[in-house]
Amino acid sequence: MKQSIKPRPQIDLLADGILQGNRMMLSQAITIIESNLAEDQKLSSGLLDKIIHATGNSIRIGITGVPGVGKSSFIEAFGKYIINLGKRVAVLAVDPSSQLSKGSILGDKTRMEELSKNSAAYVRPSPAGNKLGGVAHSTYETILLCEAAGFDIIIVETVGVGQSEVSVKNVTDFFLLLMLAGAGDELQGMKKGITEIADALVITKADHDNVKHATAAKAAYQQALHLQPLARSGWIPGVLTASAHTGEGIGEIWKLILSFTEQTMSTGFFHDNRRQQGMEYFEDRFKSILYSEVENSPALQAEKEKLKHEIQQQKISPTRAAEMLLIAFHREAGMRKF
Repeated sequence: MKQSIKPRPQIDLLADGILQGNRMMLSQAITIIESNLAEDQKLSSGLLDKIIHATGNSIRIGITGVPGVGKSSFIEAFGKYIINLGKRVAVLAVDPSSQLSKGSILGDKTRMEELSKNSAAYVRPSPAGNKLGGVAHSTYETILLCEAAGFDIIIVETVGVGQSEVSVKNVTDFFLLLMLAGAGDELQGMKKGITEIADALVITKADHDNVKHATAAKAAYQQALHLQPLARSGWIPGVLTASAHTGEGIGEIWKLILSFTEQTMSTGFFHDNRRQQGMEYFEDRFKSILYSEVENSPALQAEKEKLKHEIQQQKISPTRAAEMLLIAFHREAGMRKF
């Protein structure tokens, strides 16, 4: 018995639905964008062309922090606060993928139960796959789709994998780092890495008996930030405390983000940075497409395995092997019609 193939929606129908704010159509489009199938990749390119004119009108916020810092609880409280101001919020929650099973937890909808049920919110968990930097391979395109669907604030909750997480900065406007008080040496991370690119640091769980520790950590971070060079944006990062449980500090964080947006728009940095992000994504996506061409070609895969064997046998240098694979790629590309 033949398996029935699920028909793919027409691009025009899908694009119109997204522009009208149809959440079901948005979810379908994101599923296509996330797919590695060649036919879905062609669909996604056409779809993005049709909605690109309606993008760019949101504030994109990256939120990260170590496991246990309370990212999901914070985002739920923060999202509800913004919605009460009349905004629509999309949360793109990137979950870590197992490098063995390639599966991911995708539990953020469960952790943000109230926000998920809110009609002004859209929560979409996505597997990170083998993409480094705390974001999924399709995060940039998903942001564009959510903007076209009318969401004012796009929050990217990243996997929290350490210093390689900095690539989330390349798809967002404002980068928020959540920290815990009393979790070891608070100043240790200030020297290098992710704290150097954060636009604000928030000490979470600043409630009950932890208020004193959070306040002390805030003062320590503020002092340490003065030793760091000024960011390209000209923005001086703020340090705040907040509690997702009581709501304390949530409003101040939103005001800080608005202040950042106002300042960087007035200097021209905001839109210059957006354009630079688009160029960087273009470069990254082109490399990804080239790599996929090799991965999806049986002939090129066979050539690649042969070359790898020759490298292991020290019959050829890795440099020469890479050049030979490129020659094989050009040869195969010349035999195909695009």
